[in-house]
Amino acid sequence: MFDRTAMNGLPPYPGVGYKPQHFSNILAETFPVGWLEIHAENYMGAGGRPIAQLRALAERFPLSVHGVGLSIGGEGPLDRDHLGRLRHLCGWLKPASFSEHLAWSTHDAAFLNDLLPLPYTEATLARVAEHIDEVQEALGRRMLLENPSVYLDFAETSIAEIDFLTEVAARTGCGLLLDVNNVFVSCTNRRTDPCDYIERFPHDLVGEIHLGGHDEDRDDTGAALLIDAHGSEVTDPVWQLYAQTIRKAGPRPTLIEWDNDVPDWPVLAAEATRAARILDRVTA
Repeated sequence: MFDRTAMNGLPPYPGVGYKPQHFSNILAETFPVGWLEIHAENYMGAGGRPIAQLRALAERFPLSVHGVGLSIGGEGPLDRDHLGRLRHLCGWLKPASFSEHLAWSTHDAAFLNDLLPLPYTEATLARVAEHIDEVQEALGRRMLLENPSVYLDFAETSIAEIDFLTEVAARTGCGLLLDVNNVFVSCTNRRTDPCDYIERFPHDLVGEIHLGGHDEDRDDTGAALLIDAHGSEVTDPVWQLYAQTIRKAGPRPTLIEWDNDVPDWPVLAAEATRAARILDRVTA
């Protein structure tokens, strides 16, 4: 069994997504790195340099494990072998937090290597809740569920996204991971107000915040189309939404995500420093 009331053990200040090319920099750094996130699927092997480096980091920093391959929203059952590997990783690593996406990435026996959105219906709600229950029981810990990046709405959707996330948490006891960049991307693409989304979000359920960069394109009508790319700096509108989030939620563990076109360490550290300054200013 797991504690349905526990959020996580991450400190309420900025961390960064760990990349092996930054290993030496991180060990030499004292600020602004308060914690690190890893992608679970990169550390499911039996040993070697990646595991050795991870063990060394675990001795110095709280760690968050972020899954990208469970396919929580998939129509079929969860992959038990994948869940077993995840349980083994969390068992020896003992991370401060585990999170996954509200998305699907599997069909029959195929893995699509993408995080695809879902229609928000009663059937989807029941399936996602069932899968989260299975994950939490297998891991013996509370997980956080991340709001998705959305590029269109499904005609069959009958539940608002925030209501869907809130109800999933109520049924399963999971917490929520609020990705502020995803909010900005989704609301821009849907032509809705991201500030209103942040105002209405259930901040008492938020165990972690993500910040990242996005790319801008244009659709066939010439309107802005944002792509959640994780390959650039956080934009000013997302920083403004983050400040609004902290005013509503109070200090929360905040991750800088940069997964593509990864920069040199000083660039990533500067993003974490900016997040720390906003936290200090808003909560002063």
